[in-house]
Amino acid sequence: MFRQIEFKLNPKPNGFHLVTREILAHLPDLPETGLLNLFIKHTSAALTINENADPDVRTDLKSIFNRLVKEREPYYLHTMEGDDDMPAHAKASIIGNSLTIPITGGKLNLGTWQGIYLCEFRDYGGARKIVATIAGE
Repeated sequence: MFRQIEFKLNPKPNGFHLVTREILAHLPDLPETGLLNLFIKHTSAALTINENADPDVRTDLKSIFNRLVKEREPYYLHTMEGDDDMPAHAKASIIGNSLTIPITGGKLNLGTWQGIYLCEFRDYGGARKIVATIAGE
């Protein structure tokens, strides 16, 4: 069985946001065993899995990525959409646009300290579209 739905995540400010609960709220009942693939339909935001307990992780990740890929570099050609746009594209490419998570016992089989993050790299990215594909039995 395959099932696919599309939904929007609420707009978030620039940063790393734990969205596991928000994603689960949009999903139908999960199969006993299977896979969930999440795909973000944007080029300036990303999805990743990381620690879900200490909020300092989110702050530190934002600081790390802002040091790795800075705004207003003189060699950027793609600048018409604002200082945060080209860095957002680069950061999104580094992290990626999809996740695949195992489903076991009708639940996401994440580790104890793992959660799904929306990595919002624009200052005003707006609602982000997610395609969720569920495969399982």
